Amino acid sequence: MSLSFLKDRTFLRELLLIAIPISFQQLINASLNMIDVIMVGQLGEASIAALGLSNQIFFVLILILFGATSGMSIFTAQFWGRQEIEPIRKVLGMSLIMSVSVAFLFTLAAALIPETVLGFYTKDAEVIRLGSSYLRIVGFTYIPIAIATSYIAILRSIQLVRLTVVATVSALIFKTILGYGLIFGKWGLPALGVRGAAIGTASGWTLELVLLLIFIYTQKTPLAANPLTFFSFDKIFFFRVLKTVLPAVANEMFWSLGITTYNAIYAHIGTDSIAAINVNATIEELGFVVFMGLGNACAVMVGNRIGAGRKDEAYEIVRRVILLSISAAWMVGLAVILLRDEVVGLYDLSPNGVTNVRMLMLMMACTLWIRMFNFSTFIGALRAGGDTRFALIMEICSIWLIGVPAAYVGAFVLHLPVYYVYLMVMLEEVAKAFVSGWRFKSRKWVHDLVNV
Repeated sequence: MSLSFLKDRTFLRELLLIAIPISFQQLINASLNMIDVIMVGQLGEASIAALGLSNQIFFVLILILFGATSGMSIFTAQFWGRQEIEPIRKVLGMSLIMSVSVAFLFTLAAALIPETVLGFYTKDAEVIRLGSSYLRIVGFTYIPIAIATSYIAILRSIQLVRLTVVATVSALIFKTILGYGLIFGKWGLPALGVRGAAIGTASGWTLELVLLLIFIYTQKTPLAANPLTFFSFDKIFFFRVLKTVLPAVANEMFWSLGITTYNAIYAHIGTDSIAAINVNATIEELGFVVFMGLGNACAVMVGNRIGAGRKDEAYEIVRRVILLSISAAWMVGLAVILLRDEVVGLYDLSPNGVTNVRMLMLMMACTLWIRMFNFSTFIGALRAGGDTRFALIMEICSIWLIGVPAAYVGAFVLHLPVYYVYLMVMLEEVAKAFVSGWRFKSRKWVHDLVNV
């Protein structure tokens, strides 16, 4: 595996200029999410499970939003490569319409039927009670989150990453501090437990949107225009964009439903099992920091190159990022294995919960490199290159024909511990690696969407 391209300073400078701010943003996000789980974890495993399962609703929402906004940013990255501003604003308008519509439906579910939604994951009455109180509060910020997500995706695709970092990091710090005060009753605030965490989270996401809009207009960015002009697109342009975006939305929806089905299966194994999964998820998120930056930077660079008509250069960028991601995954995996005991000591877990977390971290560390290969090819090549329909078919088949059946068999037929069920789920990543690797090498994923 040759890394001789590391001598290419122009490539590294452009990659890191985009990747470092995104990775820093993800680092703060993952770190503070981990702190949230640690704080709530002092209230017991039921509270950890309630927080984790409630956030599954947000997880499904944010992935559908990611599908819509990343599908839109395929176009904005290519338009930016041609230095065309007006089409970018129109794409933002389409993104806002789609994202807010989806978020409205999730708000209704969270506010009106949280017990029904959580009942899909667990029958534990205490977990449902705590989770419902959390959902009823955070559900009202799903629409502001949708608006912010649309702006962030467009800003990243036109390489204005620093604005998003400042807004998001400020909001995350604010939500963590306020959450701490409201969970434990500090500084004269009431001790509200899980509800306090919800109020802190809701306040933080609202602040993020306010800061984003302030920065966009005070810094006179390309998006600092009359919002009414964002919605001046015609039907031809609308359906042209929608043709690429809808498979991306469907992709994320089916994938998120698959992941949330995994969590429902884990939860039915036991409350200590889903609590361990939620603890491991915070470590995963922290471990993914570097790869989120590399993958998103790769997507922006690839989109810009395709829009500028430099397709061979786009292919080479993805190849280099794949090699960097695999190398980094081996190092991160080793660090996770070495730090398992220290991490477990941060949580109030039962002996069985401790065993589950240690083994889950081991499984995660050993399979990380495969997942990062898939992430690089999926986000950096297939999604960025506009190959959304192929990506959709691959995702549906891998999760619903391999992953979910494997999880079901492991949990309900073989009655395996949660960490072995988790390992069986990784079979879908192995299958996906072969397919996505073949597609990447074929170069059939490169679609010029704007030079038509």
